[in-house]
Amino acid sequence: MNGRKVENRILSFITILGAVIWIFPLYWAGVTSVRTEEHVVSAGAGLLPDQFNLSSYIDALFNTQMLTWYWNSVGTSVILTVVVIISGMMCAYAISQMRFPGRKLLFGIVLASFMIPAQALVVSQFILMNEMGLINTWAGIILPQLIVPVVIIVYKQFFDAVPKEMREAVLLDGGGEYALLFRVYLPLNWGITTALAIVTFITAWNSFFWPFLVVTTENKMTIPVGITQVNDAFGVFYARLMSVALLGAMPVAVAYLIFQRRVTEAVMISSGVKG
Repeated sequence: MNGRKVENRILSFITILGAVIWIFPLYWAGVTSVRTEEHVVSAGAGLLPDQFNLSSYIDALFNTQMLTWYWNSVGTSVILTVVVIISGMMCAYAISQMRFPGRKLLFGIVLASFMIPAQALVVSQFILMNEMGLINTWAGIILPQLIVPVVIIVYKQFFDAVPKEMREAVLLDGGGEYALLFRVYLPLNWGITTALAIVTFITAWNSFFWPFLVVTTENKMTIPVGITQVNDAFGVFYARLMSVALLGAMPVAVAYLIFQRRVTEAVMISSGVKG
C-alpha cells in the first residue's frame, strides 16, 4: 500500500510539473500583455504582474484591423465547417447506404487521400485559385480546405452500424433518401456531428499556411495571418503582440472549455480512424 501511495505521489508531481511547463508560456504572454512596452524590456520585469495596463489591448482592437480579422475568421470558419459537415455526411451516406457503380472506388480514393500530405497540393491549388480569380477572397481561403476525408470516414462507420431494417422501414413508408438521412440518421448521430463540427471549426480558425499564401491585403486576412502584420506594422512591441495573440486565441479557448468533452471525443474518433 505504501508503495502505491509513493507511486501516486510521483505521478501527481510529474503531472503538476508538466502542467506548469505547459501553461507557463500562456501565463507569461498574459503578464506581458498587461505591461507597458517600456516595462516589458526593462531589467526590473519579473514573473509577477506588478502592474495592470490595458493600453496594448486598446491598441490591438482600435489601431489595427483586429475586428476585421475576427470577422474574416468567423465567416470563413463557419462556412467551411457547415459545408464540410454537410458534404461529408452526404458523401458518407451515399457510400454506406446506396449502391451505385464506382462506390468502392470512391471510398478507396477517400482512404488514399490520407497518404497525400496537404503541403504537396499547395502549388497546384494556388495555381487553380489564381486561374479562377479567387486570390484574396473568402472563396479562395475556403475551397481548398473543404477536403476533410476523416469526416467522411467517421460518418461512414456510423452509417454502417445503423440497422438495415430501419432504412427499409422508412423507404417502405414512402420516405426518400434525403428524408432518411436528415430525419432519421442525423438525429441519431448528433453527438458525432457536434464533435466533428467543433474540431473542424477550431482547425479552420487556427489555419495559417494556406490563408497566408492566398490573402494579399490586410482587410481579407484571418486572425492567425493578421497577427504577423501587427509585428510588421509597429515593430517589435511585445505587449501589443501578446495582446493580439491572446485575443486571437480567446474564441477557440472558450469554445474548447465549453465543449471540452465533444472535442476530446472527436480527437479520439479521428485518431482511431487514422490509426
